[in-house]
Amino acid sequence: MGAAERPLLSYFEKAPPLAAIAVATLAGVHVEIKADPKFTKDSLPALSIPGGEQLVGLTPILRYFSRLQDPLYGGSAFTSVQVDQWLEFAPHLVTGGGLEPACATLNEALALRTYLVGYSLSPADVAVWGQLQVTLQWDKLRRSGSLPHLGRWFELVSTEALLKEVADKYGPKKPSSRTEFRKELAAAGMGGGDTGSFKIDLRNVVKGAVKTRFPPEPSGYMHIGHAKAALLNYHIATLHGGHMAIRFDDTNPSKENTEYVDAIIADVERLGLKFKGPITYTSDYFPQMLDLAERLIKAGILYADDTPVEQMRAERMEGIESQRRNRSVDETLAVWKEMVQGTPEGRKNCIRFKIDMKENNAALRDPVAFRCNDTPHWRTGTKYKARTCLPLLQLVYPTYDCACPFVDSLEGVTHALRTSEYKDREAQFYWVLKAQQKVWPGLPDVQIWDYSRLSLVNTVLSKRKLTWFVEAGKVDGWDDPRMPTVQGVFRRGLQLEALKEFILSQGASKNEWDKLWSTNKRIIDPVCPRHVAVKSDGRVKLRLNNGPAEPEVVSVPKHKKNADVGTKATTRTKEVWLEQEDAQAISEGEEVTLMDWGNAIVQRVSKDESGAATGLEGVLHLEGSVKTTKLKLTWLPDISTLTPLRLVELDHLITKKKPEEEDKIEDLVNPNSRTECLAWGDANMGELRKGEVLQLERKGYYIVDVPAAQGGQPAVLFAIPDGHQKKVAQPAPAATAATVAAPAGKARQPKGISKAVSFPRLTTAACYQSSTRRTASSRTSPPPCRMPATLWQTAYLRRATPPAQHRSPPQTAPRALFSENSGCGPTTAVF
Repeated sequence: MGAAERPLLSYFEKAPPLAAIAVATLAGVHVEIKADPKFTKDSLPALSIPGGEQLVGLTPILRYFSRLQDPLYGGSAFTSVQVDQWLEFAPHLVTGGGLEPACATLNEALALRTYLVGYSLSPADVAVWGQLQVTLQWDKLRRSGSLPHLGRWFELVSTEALLKEVADKYGPKKPSSRTEFRKELAAAGMGGGDTGSFKIDLRNVVKGAVKTRFPPEPSGYMHIGHAKAALLNYHIATLHGGHMAIRFDDTNPSKENTEYVDAIIADVERLGLKFKGPITYTSDYFPQMLDLAERLIKAGILYADDTPVEQMRAERMEGIESQRRNRSVDETLAVWKEMVQGTPEGRKNCIRFKIDMKENNAALRDPVAFRCNDTPHWRTGTKYKARTCLPLLQLVYPTYDCACPFVDSLEGVTHALRTSEYKDREAQFYWVLKAQQKVWPGLPDVQIWDYSRLSLVNTVLSKRKLTWFVEAGKVDGWDDPRMPTVQGVFRRGLQLEALKEFILSQGASKNEWDKLWSTNKRIIDPVCPRHVAVKSDGRVKLRLNNGPAEPEVVSVPKHKKNADVGTKATTRTKEVWLEQEDAQAISEGEEVTLMDWGNAIVQRVSKDESGAATGLEGVLHLEGSVKTTKLKLTWLPDISTLTPLRLVELDHLITKKKPEEEDKIEDLVNPNSRTECLAWGDANMGELRKGEVLQLERKGYYIVDVPAAQGGQPAVLFAIPDGHQKKVAQPAPAATAATVAAPAGKARQPKGISKAVSFPRLTTAACYQSSTRRTASSRTSPPPCRMPATLWQTAYLRRATPPAQHRSPPQTAPRALFSENSGCGPTTAVF
């Protein structure tokens, strides 16, 4: 076939349609492939067919090439449709916000499959592979390890000799350096290296010999920023066959204590991180660092300075040399001994590196290396044996800038990870280490690799400011679910898998909380059971005149799309409870759907003078179609074994999206960061245990913080964000204490208990109210890509976890319950 008789595939020179080229090659179609200089980055690829016809766009081109060879479609109508669906899906695999969820869909679809369609390579595989090959962001996602099934499939398909040839000839060239990689990511709008990418390009790597370290300061609990540091250190070490060590940087005794050490160690275990060797402390090396100081002084690298702190700070900012900078070695040694002995003269001084006060980089303007501190060290106490073996007061401590390079090198750390905010201090790190190597032979080099720090809206990660929240009583403690600590976010319902995936696959942005919680939702939604709750405030009875004369118990699935989650018992009664909001939305004569039961026609709606619904009456119409009703309502039976609940909604601790360093934290406190309301849950919820995650139908996801207890103690459930920004309702004036009665309208009091008991945590009156009405079918939405519904539904089902043990509904004695009119705020239960 001559060139004139071949189809001509034209494209923008920087965006070769690799998927189309690969499918054409697989189909054995001879195509002339040419970059058109008239095409721009917005131009779609075009296929000119002999005879004057033309196809524009990747999808029709893919279908055309595939149809030229019928066997490629699998030989049946069903497989042909499946191939077509993936051919339509492939063009959406482009750099941008939609790539990760699209890849997640692919990952789920490939969980139990070798190929996308059938049992051999098809145009579906080739098209998707081709798109991923030219999508720079995919390389980042693949290396993160968060998409194991897609990664395994990609590696398999890439081994095909035919496709390797296509990739080598037409695919994008891989960047040869970290700088080039960052430029390409920036051009694609993805950031890189110190802006959020975790493509690892370490220097001086010896496979199996890489050692990183996680060096927390024990001055507070571990927050999510520290979790990122720990996870990245672990990820990079294991990626190169090495290991991570843990070393506490305990050089500031004024802020440190054993409580923080124990909490950080526990959090590292929560993160599932494995470290090699014993946990070490910078204070383990105090004797060596005292020796190091003397060696550096004798080498003329350190000098003693008694300039007042504020003056010293100003001189460093202006590049002015200290009057003490040219002290002799002997004079500095004499002052050093005074410092070690803790004399009044010694305490006036600090020891500084002599680098360059004229340096443009202020970090190199003679930073402090050692200073005095009267606070007893939490490990070494007030006594310390120096090299002379005499008991001395421990007064001299190295600064982080001095201790970190030395101890890193001494412990054999090969690569030190730092956030990019310390980029200017890298030169200082290398200068200090080089100076230390001069006087301490044998110290190995340490390489720095920088990464972006988390940028979370409406959040402070400063330990000093977080400590203020705790000490000022604005939160319940470091594990308060509103706190950005590891313990706080886990208590709020964040799953470890979501945190790891987020940190290893996401770049930095101004609104990362939403991305994190969206990732978390994607993980918990396919496997968490569904339950029903009705808010106590204003709840209304619906009487079904043709309803069951006696309660009927039926079994319904806990998750309509995942049978492995199990079943639950649901009781159907003649009278059922509805929420006030739902009752007000119903018109007389309207047909509604009672979820997990069927349709009902509401014949009468009673309201009071304020317009609040006080009662409803109707009949079951089970033969009615749920597709025709506007309202799909959650409901609860009128039985005595319902579970009392306290639903807690949480918001950001501060009101400013991006707080500045000079902001006073007390001026930014959100007074409505926690709101609560009382509710009733189905009887099955009485068996929920602490830490279990569930979805309340039409309300959202929750985690059990306190299980329900006998005697009417309500279960406390924390709302789990789902990645969609919601504003918590502002608090209303506190309601008066309401007497609590059983929902069936009759007082049921266990014998021997008669005193009133107040629920202590109900300090605000605001109830969370959803502003949208969601049907049962809309609780789980397909990933934001144009994949056919049948495929994403199948993918979601494949994420099912092993079957959960079925538990029968609790058959407990009647308990005291909330009254029909009980609202939020200080509430009293009478038993």
